[in-house]
Amino acid sequence: MAPRSTKPTKVAAKNTSPAPAAKTPKRAGTAKLISSKLSYKGKVFNVFSDTLEEPDGHRHVKDVIRHNGSVVMLAVDDRTSPADPDIILERQYRHAAGQYLIELPAGSRNPGEPPLAAAKRELIEETGYRAKKWSVLLRYFASPGFLGEWMQIYLARDIREGIATPELDEQIEIIRMPLSEIMQMIDAGKIHDGKTIIGLSLYDRARREGRL
Repeated sequence: MAPRSTKPTKVAAKNTSPAPAAKTPKRAGTAKLISSKLSYKGKVFNVFSDTLEEPDGHRHVKDVIRHNGSVVMLAVDDRTSPADPDIILERQYRHAAGQYLIELPAGSRNPGEPPLAAAKRELIEETGYRAKKWSVLLRYFASPGFLGEWMQIYLARDIREGIATPELDEQIEIIRMPLSEIMQMIDAGKIHDGKTIIGLSLYDRARREGRL
């Protein structure tokens, strides 16, 4: 039997040097606007064909819809049930969607009109309701890939009924629905309007977290 070796076994030294820091990704450059041409002028929005030059020199054309912006009104009535307040909603046929939708009241700003003034005006016109307390929930771009429209969601509280004066092309059914019921409809995929899903989800979470 061969004698056992008495030489010490070499153990690989551990690498204690710090791991290299992750590289911060480069921020994409901003395209340069070369020209902008009005392609369509409408009553509600205009369409511009913009020629852009990317940082690498590549040029391309984007069609962009320009809009004055919209306001969304989340009107809450908690007089009967503070724990599960009623939400003022609308049901109307949307030609572009090809179906009836349940939505929060909303409307377009007039040129130069402050957003809050537009929200108060639109709530009265579409529903007849007036609110004493107003606050901003969120401001966001509806679809920034081609639409330069800001949408601003307002929370309207301490509301009182009135007479609606909708425009001739607005056939609107006013609905009062408890918050819990409309949230169940959202969870079940029965609400298909984006601003309504966003606004009510934010409001419901803020209530559950005690921020409202």
